[in-house]
Amino acid sequence: MDFLDKVKKAGRDLEKKLTLSTEDFAAFDTDVLDTLEKEHDEVKALLEQLVKSESGSARKALLKKIKLALVPHSRAEEKIVYNAVIAQKDKDAKIDGEEGYHEHALADKMLATLGKISTATSPEFSAGTKVLKELLDHHISEEERNIWKDVQKHFSADQRAEMNVQYLKEKKKVRVS
Repeated sequence: MDFLDKVKKAGRDLEKKLTLSTEDFAAFDTDVLDTLEKEHDEVKALLEQLVKSESGSARKALLKKIKLALVPHSRAEEKIVYNAVIAQKDKDAKIDGEEGYHEHALADKMLATLGKISTATSPEFSAGTKVLKELLDHHISEEERNIWKDVQKHFSADQRAEMNVQYLKEKKKVRVS
């Protein structure tokens, strides 16, 4: 790429940034791990409410909120973070990424199972909410310990900020049914 091409590309990049919303622009200065941590905390709080709730309508509403938060988070995290970690030559990082995929699949199945239970006040639904919470508590704890270590090891702060931008774009593409 010659000098003129570099100048043109820099101009296009600047133009893109100038047309971003304040929220989008802030994403350029945010580490993807900070965004993920914030979202993890939000989902953990919703799960805590779900397990403690005794109202059927509140439980159904909370389950819907969890699904709307979790599904886009999981798909974008897989595509942007897990795939980047799996692409490294580091065998342990590859295993961490693959494990994350498996745990997301289990959470998806548990969400689907809970969605099929018609009586949200039933013992079956209560048990399912506890299983979902325990599964996600385990997953989040392990991810924040292992995957994040892999991301910090293999990607610079600038790369993690770029991952954040890509992650947020990818989340917006996900449709939840």
